[in-house]
Amino acid sequence: MLSGGNIHYDIADRGRGLAYGGIGGMQLLVRQTGLAKAIDDELQLLKRHLPYFESDHVLNIAYNILCNGDCLEDIERLRNDEVYLDALEAERIPDPTTAGDFCRRFTKGDVEALMDVINNIRLGVWRKQPKQFFEEAVIDADGVIAETSGECKEGMNISYKGTWGYHPLVISLANTSEPLYLVNRSGNCTSSEGAARYIDRAIDLCDTAGFGNILVRGDTDFSQTRHLDRWDDRGVLFIFGINAMPNLVEITDNLPDGLWRPLLRPAGYEVKTEPRCRPVNVRERIVIEREYKNIRLSSEDVAEFEYSPVKCKKTYRIVVLRKNLSVERGEKVLFDDIRYFFYITNDHKSSRAEIVRSANQRCNQENLNEQLKNGVKAMRMPVDNLVSNWAYMVMASLAWTLKAWFALLVPAAGRWKQKHKAEKESVLRMEFKKFRNAFIQVPCQIVRTGRKILYRILSWNHWLGVFFRGLTALRHPLRC
Repeated sequence: MLSGGNIHYDIADRGRGLAYGGIGGMQLLVRQTGLAKAIDDELQLLKRHLPYFESDHVLNIAYNILCNGDCLEDIERLRNDEVYLDALEAERIPDPTTAGDFCRRFTKGDVEALMDVINNIRLGVWRKQPKQFFEEAVIDADGVIAETSGECKEGMNISYKGTWGYHPLVISLANTSEPLYLVNRSGNCTSSEGAARYIDRAIDLCDTAGFGNILVRGDTDFSQTRHLDRWDDRGVLFIFGINAMPNLVEITDNLPDGLWRPLLRPAGYEVKTEPRCRPVNVRERIVIEREYKNIRLSSEDVAEFEYSPVKCKKTYRIVVLRKNLSVERGEKVLFDDIRYFFYITNDHKSSRAEIVRSANQRCNQENLNEQLKNGVKAMRMPVDNLVSNWAYMVMASLAWTLKAWFALLVPAAGRWKQKHKAEKESVLRMEFKKFRNAFIQVPCQIVRTGRKILYRILSWNHWLGVFFRGLTALRHPLRC
């Protein structure tokens, strides 16, 4: 089938093609939300704007990521692409060296100001959502290890994994997988270091947006019991893992058997046709054949009791998950084992199973961390110190934020409301690579006329219908 042999290359005179035709939609999104103007108004990093403004630098880094760039050096290919410049009506864009110098101009206060600007625009996007969007905001907190091979990067240190690098904090909205706050930290800090301050800011942001309920979730490193009373006084719900301390284990061991209830987990999906036979578990077969030590889950039970941490004046609900395990070698059972997992919460309305399920759903933030780290490549740490790498991380993650905003602003109404709603949710949950392939890497011919820039699409994919609906909505200014 691949039979092309007599191939010749030539330079086109009038044909002006661009591989990343979807970048025009992102530029339209930036202009209609007012993001560029807000950045220029709030960030004062350049004494003279010759020729670039602060927003030019920020968007240059974000657009580089959207256009399949992995690092600052990839900006060079875009600044030498005349059609790309014409598509954005730009005479020039900053080169990689200038972009790196811009990152080094940031102070800690400037990075936080940039995050506040983005979050203020985020509020405007959220206000375009339907009422059910504001029923509950779920805020997740987690830490990510960002390795680096550099030897002279200020602020780097050895992490608990034994690797050199940084330890960014990610505070996100689970509803939309949007990173609300990203904080760069030294590699040897704990996951929860400084987290309470940014969790408070995320709570304030969701409260300003008008969410009816706010739920904060985190693993055992984020329980931070000295802050629980304050969050409870604000009416904020929380579900945190808590370490299996000896006193908690002792209380659990002494619970009557009648307090335990079996935990039944629902199926991950609904079978719409007929159930299929599961394929052979090759890994399990090899483990049994070679008589490796194997731990099997036999059953799960849940119970609860009241508990007041040392640093709290109030009493909270402890939900304990008991995993009944079977330790085997080959086909022989060696012994049975029991492990406890504890969750502390001030939610007294949800059932035990719902508490455990909600705590487990926090693991979805690992997917966001993976996308920010290896999809967007926001945690490459390309500059020379902690704050400048923090600034790059925030600017690069804007590419993921623009993806989320585009999905949120896609209309879902009319006759095909349910179908459009499902498509909108699919775009919101897309991996970054798939979004880039579907919405950004759209080959276009760029035609510049006196009053407009025409993107003439040269290929087709089944997401173009969603893309055009989004563009139609963006042609009208946001009314908040």
